[in-house]
Amino acid sequence: MTHMRGSRHFRRLLTRVGATFLGVVALTLAGAYVYGGTFAFNVLLQRNVMIWATVAPDDPRLSAAMRLALSDRSVAATPGALAWHTIAPGFEVAELPVIANGAEVERISLARVDPDRFHFVVRNDPAGTRNVDKWMSALGAVLVINGSYYTRDGTPDTPLVSAGVLSGPRHYVASHGAFVASPTSARIHDLSRVDWHIALRGVADAMVSFPLLVSADGASRVNADWRWLANRSFVAQDRAGRIIFGTTKDAFFSLERLATFLRAAPLDLAVALNLDGGPVASQGVALGGFRRRTCGQWELAVHDGALKLLTPLLRPRARCWEMPIVLAVLPK
Repeated sequence: MTHMRGSRHFRRLLTRVGATFLGVVALTLAGAYVYGGTFAFNVLLQRNVMIWATVAPDDPRLSAAMRLALSDRSVAATPGALAWHTIAPGFEVAELPVIANGAEVERISLARVDPDRFHFVVRNDPAGTRNVDKWMSALGAVLVINGSYYTRDGTPDTPLVSAGVLSGPRHYVASHGAFVASPTSARIHDLSRVDWHIALRGVADAMVSFPLLVSADGASRVNADWRWLANRSFVAQDRAGRIIFGTTKDAFFSLERLATFLRAAPLDLAVALNLDGGPVASQGVALGGFRRRTCGQWELAVHDGALKLLTPLLRPRARCWEMPIVLAVLPK
């Protein structure tokens, strides 16, 4: 009898513990939904929770490229050898090495696309359930790259047009750039010369982003801490009118250093616009027999004077994170 009473007490204890655990989980998910809607809810379900961890400039948790970048603000980066490969008419790919202190420290995945042969769209999934592969499958795209900035609920943090529908903030001050596409063309507007309302009026797909990394007047538009390092993505236009996409494989670049590098790179850029960075910075290409995936991992920021590394709690770094906003290339 004593054994049976002990077993009943133990089962009741397990039931209470289980009920308490389920209650905590339910409250956590409910709190996430209140905080950031479906996007925050899915962050928890997909185990995408990240925290800012304090690190030192030589911390082994940083990549070697990041430690080098932090060691000296004046470390110069120069382009390595660049060779474009045509994988379809009007679509080329390349890898651009980044050289510092005589060695390759970074690499940029590049794609160069002719707007006369391909179509460009901007899409937003506030639920945040699609990584680069899922986006490519859903859109039938030959290229997908992460887009501009988003809010805590996965909606656009800058003005955005998707399939002719404007979203994001209506009252917004923009002085950097906007990518704008129609079924027959694509270009990047310098918003210091035209109001974003005018640049986005009546277009099929567009998004405002910042900063402008390369501008026609050659002036620097970057105003950010040089210690802010991250995986970077950008969209650019060369002097022949082709659209160039780039995503870094590591986090060597601050925005300041990236702007300087792109102005010197053998890309003949007329204008280049930064996109969102960090773990969300991803690019996928699938055309003909060519396949490439470049997935973000890193972001280092400065909070109250301290270096903070964005660190995943549950998921490994080596994965493509979900992207609420994307810029995609489709065959015409």
